[in-house]
Amino acid sequence: MDTPIHSINNLFKQLGLPSDTAEVDAFIEMHRPLPDHYLLQEAPFWTASQATFLAEEIEDDADWAEVVDELNARLREPT
Repeated sequence: MDTPIHSINNLFKQLGLPSDTAEVDAFIEMHRPLPDHYLLQEAPFWTASQATFLAEEIEDDADWAEVVDELNARLREPT
């Protein structure tokens, strides 16, 4: 399996969020489980620019897509 180009910590930096591992884990813990009726980018805790970035990365299957998928999966895990 290929190593992702970007890490989840770098994704959080890109989104303008605290990005050390403990802060990423705390964010995910606070916001999960994300209900199935939301697309990741529709979650109410994103700013408009964060939501746009996430949507574009997924739609374009861009460099960040793999780590965005990882974030999506982690946010959907049950608590």
